[in-house]
Amino acid sequence: MVELKDDERLDYLLAEDLRIIQSPSVFAFSLDAVLLARFVYVPIQKGSLIDLCSGNGVIPLFLSARTKGEITGVEIQDRLYDMAVRSIEYNQLGGRLKMVHGDIKEMPKQLGYGKFDVVTCNPPYFKTPATREINENEHLAIARHEILCTLEDAIKASSELVRARGKVAFVHRPGRMIDIIELMRKYKLEPKRIQFVYPKAGKEANTILIEAIKHGSPDLKIENPLIVYNENDEYTPELREILYGKE
Repeated sequence: MVELKDDERLDYLLAEDLRIIQSPSVFAFSLDAVLLARFVYVPIQKGSLIDLCSGNGVIPLFLSARTKGEITGVEIQDRLYDMAVRSIEYNQLGGRLKMVHGDIKEMPKQLGYGKFDVVTCNPPYFKTPATREINENEHLAIARHEILCTLEDAIKASSELVRARGKVAFVHRPGRMIDIIELMRKYKLEPKRIQFVYPKAGKEANTILIEAIKHGSPDLKIENPLIVYNENDEYTPELREILYGKE
């Protein structure tokens, strides 16, 4: 059994046949985390992977179904870190997954420069606005706004952690695409794949997935667009497979 605290619940990750601890008042993962975990290329048999801004450990859990490599998650918030640790223990994945409680800016020095084959990151999306506009819930505010780390912090740390020719993948908002590309190139990460995600056909994209290679050569591929809902507001077949696996 797993110990649940306050308003926590134990949810299913259906396609992976895993369970995860979530809390509506602290953190619950979004579709963006699922998309990033499916988008990034990962080594199948072995390798070292690290996920920055891990929240409750959802991306490491997703990745554990795609690779036999070792996966590290990094989370700065005490409560989210604790939720992630308990989820890993519940799924009996402690042999391959571990969580580190700390600031992503300190991870290259703490864990090692160029140590990882793959880095993933679902960072806070929004620049910090005036105080009155920030969510009063501290956990949600830190997860959503660049309070404890900026986009540049996340990209710089990713570049320092990944090995030469290793992969770095981010999920973000399309409005930050130019910032992401400029910062990736500043830190020697060459964007190689981009995919736009649309809520429905005919709507503007609201999510971008981008993967880069450390010291890669310029050659960008735009993947086929991914559409979330059909005209009946049901998941498209592509999304159903991502969420639930092949039926």
